[in-house]
Amino acid sequence: MKKYLLSFAVMGALAVGAGFLVMGGDGGSGKEKDDDDDKSEVIEKSSHRRFDVPAPVGGASTAAVPTGQAVPQFGIQYHGGPVMSSGMNVYIIWYGTHSATTKTNLTTLVSTIGNTPYWNINKTYTNAAGTALSGVVTFKKAVVDTGTATSLSDAAIRTIVSNHLALPTNNAGYLPRDPNGIYLVLTGTNVTASSGFCTQYCGWHTHFTSGGIDIKYSFVGSVSRCPNSCAAQNPGPNGDLNTDGMASIIAHEMEEALTDPDLNAWYQTSTGMENADKCAWTFGTTSGTGSGKYNMTFGGKNWYIQQNWKNLGPSGSCGKQ
Repeated sequence: MKKYLLSFAVMGALAVGAGFLVMGGDGGSGKEKDDDDDKSEVIEKSSHRRFDVPAPVGGASTAAVPTGQAVPQFGIQYHGGPVMSSGMNVYIIWYGTHSATTKTNLTTLVSTIGNTPYWNINKTYTNAAGTALSGVVTFKKAVVDTGTATSLSDAAIRTIVSNHLALPTNNAGYLPRDPNGIYLVLTGTNVTASSGFCTQYCGWHTHFTSGGIDIKYSFVGSVSRCPNSCAAQNPGPNGDLNTDGMASIIAHEMEEALTDPDLNAWYQTSTGMENADKCAWTFGTTSGTGSGKYNMTFGGKNWYIQQNWKNLGPSGSCGKQ
């Protein structure tokens, strides 16, 4: 399991490695492995927050890229692990209290981000054969979890996902085991995560095995619980703090899960930072004024979403397209 704290200087450099969006300090990483009732196995977790990211401790793999394969690497390295080559299917698990506005807007986000100029930055990454990743993102399904806990452990978040996978297909809460899926556990205003939400991270992604399928999933919490730590501005271009704050974190975790789903593919060897970590809390040129600034438009809405790392020569860079 990896968690990182990022240091936040005037909306400055935020980055985290292997799965976490960090907020604002120094952190480390390690690996945790445990089984749940259905033999699911958590391999590792990474987070992103608003702080400078330290080098991971005993975390990310340093396996060499297989020989004879043309894999361009500019400011970030490929470590031989799998990537989500054929695109990403998105499943949302709403947990806790969310406004109808937040639900509608964030569903629009994941439904329309695919093949935008921003998302297509991920096409600068390849699989082991040197084939560029797909820009396709497909929103598949959203379900409401009826759990009532207001503080969730990492294990509880994993269990939320595995429980929905185990439901009968005729249950409204059923989600399929999808090897091309990302399962977003989005918690509401009345819920926190006990391992460090708001103080250690704003979101993270990881994976486990269920029914023989590698399940990729992510936690993103309600930024209204800690806007000074996890929201770039308040409220944002859509006038809803959770929409605008969570949108950037969701995008961050999705693009990391695409390029580093098992935390052994694309990340910077020297720091452990994944692609989105390298550009966290940087937004490039913006339009609008005050707390309604935005830097991209798609799906009929304006968004204020962090930049992503462009794996292009000569040395790579952050960008929005």
